[in-house]
Amino acid sequence: MAQGVHVTSEIGRLRRVCLHRPGEELLNLPPAELGRLLFEDIPLLESARAEHDAFAGALRDRGVEVVYLEDLVAEVFDAVPGARAAFQERYLVEAGIEGTLVADAVRERLDAIADNRAFVLKTMAGIRKDEVSIAHASASTLDALVRTDSDSVLIVDPMPNLYFTRDPMAVIGEGVACMCMFSATRNRETIYGDYVLSYHPRYRSAPRYYRRDASFHIEGGDVLVLDARTVAVGVSQRTQAAAIDVLAQHLFWREPSPIERVLAFVIPARRAFMHLDTVFTQVDADAFTVYPAVMRTLEVFELTRGASPSEVRIRRIEDTLEHVLARACGLDAVRLIPCGGGDAIAAAREQWSDGSNTLAIAPGELVVYQRNALTNEALAKAGMELTVIPSAELSRGRGGPRCMSMPLVRDDL
Repeated sequence: MAQGVHVTSEIGRLRRVCLHRPGEELLNLPPAELGRLLFEDIPLLESARAEHDAFAGALRDRGVEVVYLEDLVAEVFDAVPGARAAFQERYLVEAGIEGTLVADAVRERLDAIADNRAFVLKTMAGIRKDEVSIAHASASTLDALVRTDSDSVLIVDPMPNLYFTRDPMAVIGEGVACMCMFSATRNRETIYGDYVLSYHPRYRSAPRYYRRDASFHIEGGDVLVLDARTVAVGVSQRTQAAAIDVLAQHLFWREPSPIERVLAFVIPARRAFMHLDTVFTQVDADAFTVYPAVMRTLEVFELTRGASPSEVRIRRIEDTLEHVLARACGLDAVRLIPCGGGDAIAAAREQWSDGSNTLAIAPGELVVYQRNALTNEALAKAGMELTVIPSAELSRGRGGPRCMSMPLVRDDL
């Protein structure tokens, strides 16, 4: 399939998707630093890989082409002279290494890796202090000797959240938003997508609707493409309202696209909700799964193209979520299928393990986590065809099937 990117809905038949298979970055998660690295627990790598392989296998069984982020980046380094060296220097700058001597030791460690794919995986895994040799006696400046006063065993942090490929970028129509992420821990992940979008022959021509060096934070889990003309974006713990202003400007004026309307949904800025796709996702042409407790607190704003260049019109929408989504989909009504089957405690438990975070392979055909039994039962009763994947370890990272997938190509509805 020659087409680079094309996504005009959340539910069109999925043709190509980008994943990242969990790697040694999960082995470099010190318990004392879980919060800083945005984890609550440590997944068992062997089991997490087996679960992820089951996820990828289920997609392939449904005719989806699965590509891996690590392979795409390695392909860039194989094909483009100088790309790996430039990437490495940016990586070292953003790693926050203190002391030029330490940075030189890390550079030497990475230079020793000949294979480009192995190099990419190592940059994702992070680097421990015991992996490099630093000859302090050879230093002649204080700057070279300075090292972090942290007790961490890490020199370069791992990127354990990388298997959630949804967040670093989002495909909108035939363009891509390369995100500026909320935390420094995760914003380094966007370097990989930036190089793929800049140099990979399959993807480098895609227009950019947002850039990783922007001033405001936005993440892909907050972006839902409702149709060829409408995008929903969450104002959340990790996406700022100002970022949506910038995205709308680019969509409407700077990089003209078919998008005519951006719906901004303001959700509680708490880790339990994190992104819009933890609150609701589309599962069929007329159906969404939703976490009921958040419906009372949602605010919605509509952004549209103004009359003159760069003008964006904004209006507040005073209506129910059901009516807002129905109008966005061009329907008289939509079905809202409650996470947890409507039971308040089950809904909270299963929303925590991403019961509302489904991935549509096609209208009414979903990939879901096994552990969200009551939500899955409600979806099945509503007529959805479910592919249930094991999730005991993957769910420890606080993301579901949608979070773990970056659709690159979908059929139009």
